[in-house]
Amino acid sequence: MIFREVATANVVTLQMIMQKDIEVALRPEDAGDLQKLKTVLTEKTGIEDIEFSIVRKSIDARGKSPLIRLKCRVSDKPLDIETHIDFETVYYQDVSAAKEVIVAGAGPAGYFAALKLIENGIKPVILERGKPVKERRKDISKLHTKHIVHPDSNYCFGEGGAGTFSDGKLYTRSTKRGDLKRILSIFVSHGASDEIMIDAHPHIGTNKLPKIVTKMRETIERCGGEVRFDTRINDFIIENNVFQGVKTTNNEVVKAAHLILATGHSARDIFEKLHKRNVLIEAKPFALGVRVEHPQRLIDSLQYNCGTNRGRDLPAASYGLVHEVRDKGVYSFCMCPGGQIVPSATARGEVVMNGMSTSTRSSRYANSGIVVQVEENDIPGFKSSGPLRFMRFQQHIEKKMCELAGNDQTAPGQRLLDFVNNKLSPELNKSSYIPGVVSKPLHEALPKFIRARLQDAFRQFDKKMKGYLTNDAQILATESRTSSPVRIPRDSETCEHPQIKGLFPCGEGAGYAGGIVSAAMDGERVAQAVTRNLRI
Repeated sequence: MIFREVATANVVTLQMIMQKDIEVALRPEDAGDLQKLKTVLTEKTGIEDIEFSIVRKSIDARGKSPLIRLKCRVSDKPLDIETHIDFETVYYQDVSAAKEVIVAGAGPAGYFAALKLIENGIKPVILERGKPVKERRKDISKLHTKHIVHPDSNYCFGEGGAGTFSDGKLYTRSTKRGDLKRILSIFVSHGASDEIMIDAHPHIGTNKLPKIVTKMRETIERCGGEVRFDTRINDFIIENNVFQGVKTTNNEVVKAAHLILATGHSARDIFEKLHKRNVLIEAKPFALGVRVEHPQRLIDSLQYNCGTNRGRDLPAASYGLVHEVRDKGVYSFCMCPGGQIVPSATARGEVVMNGMSTSTRSSRYANSGIVVQVEENDIPGFKSSGPLRFMRFQQHIEKKMCELAGNDQTAPGQRLLDFVNNKLSPELNKSSYIPGVVSKPLHEALPKFIRARLQDAFRQFDKKMKGYLTNDAQILATESRTSSPVRIPRDSETCEHPQIKGLFPCGEGAGYAGGIVSAAMDGERVAQAVTRNLRI
């Protein structure tokens, strides 16, 4: 692909070649050879001196042997930048003296909202409860090795949000929410590989995201925006249903007429504070289950029909599985090929699983959440908690798994076939989960409606991927932070809370996104809504 970036001062110009599209399918060992690709395109088009760029790349593993499918943009003339490039120029203004808007949270929703505000001439003041990326690493290390959970600095909280140290997948089905190419282009302009512009399932990797997130912060600060770390919101200042500002744990009052609330779906204290202040929030169904871990070679073999060695020309294989069991969906979630299972607790006394991969996806393990939708009729014992009832159920299961495993970050586990057959595993496989695993009867510990549907789904998954259901795989519990268990309502057009003027719920925590890209899109959308509100 031909992708050019021109950057001067606070102006980033993103340029991409636009030509006629041709699709070809090549063997993996040929797909990276540009001369062979050029020969194929010449034969297909009849153009001798063909100019081309790759604009889309995907893996097709439906046949006996996998193929790499490439969409190429071709031309029979030399590429002329002025004639053939469709480009977008993003102007980041100096907003140091501009009107201020508070942005709560430095995750993808918060940072992309801040960048959009700057583009619109508005100064963002970002309040982040956690630490900058570099300092956050130290707390994550303690979580792995010493089982110490820092409540404000962990896999969920801190600069970049939950995605920074969890994986970095950039694909989404929510393209109607915003301009996907614009989001990816902004990542590229801050250091991501331009390969994400063409990959069908773009992925940055947890090893590269920290530098990219840091560059985004530097852009925000260079343009006059503020990012305040170790600054958790302790209370909201609301008078006559009008937002006035916030009080922080630093005994500071930050005043503004607008708040973009992008604190993520693990910020339970925010939900508690809103509920205590009688601010309208709603219970939201979510999904809960386990994280299953297979040898990556097994998944490669099942997906690529390649035996035990996929070779160097194919990436670690992934999968996506879904099955309906008794009117409930059971599905794979956040599948991490060549990845690692990581502890994602945000408080002592809870065990939470998540998955991550580096950019190389070179781990010996493949892992994925396998989760069951949780509905109202599944949690009758939690109705008294009102709009927090799904959150209370989520907390209950996380605490139960922690107690089961020994009250630290050790995870309860069970071999997959043993779980399906209601049998305690005498021992567990080696695992990528650093804090450690211990064999426990998850078929007894998980709620019955979760356990029974997981068991049925694993049997069905084995029919779709023969060999998936095996004791060479194991499950760890619990995978519970799939989406927000609370929704903070907002108007569909103005994005403003229906009760509190100046409050703009945003991103995953408010219930309007489900990943890095959709959160970034929602951040831009809400920032644009705030801009319109300011100009009224």
